[in-house]
Amino acid sequence: MKGILIIDHGSMREAANQMLDSVGELVQRMAGDSVVVRIAHMELAAPSIADGFAACVAAGATEIVAFPYMLSPGKHSTRDIPRMVAEVAAGHPGVSVQVTPAFGVSEQLALLVLERAGVTPAESSTR
Repeated sequence: MKGILIIDHGSMREAANQMLDSVGELVQRMAGDSVVVRIAHMELAAPSIADGFAACVAAGATEIVAFPYMLSPGKHSTRDIPRMVAEVAAGHPGVSVQVTPAFGVSEQLALLVLERAGVTPAESSTR
């Protein structure tokens, strides 16, 4: 079974951490019951990456895709999270692991920016 572990930085503000809970619940609803979706924070809050990974495995995941819930390919999403996930994965030799890139440049994110700004996309910008 595939597991998705959504990882953000973590915050000292509980409202920021609760947002990731909501994202995880949304992704789980959209993915359906055939996929395990869990969340984790890199630091400053629980659950940790180790706890989130273990929760995926406990729910039956044999393949885990870690998604850095970050906008750009900074040091956390390209270095720290992959390293931390690899360290945790070493304790689960039967589980395959992949770390995706951060969001990066995305037409869907651009559309969200326009929507939040109250701007309708120009006809030529949509395909």
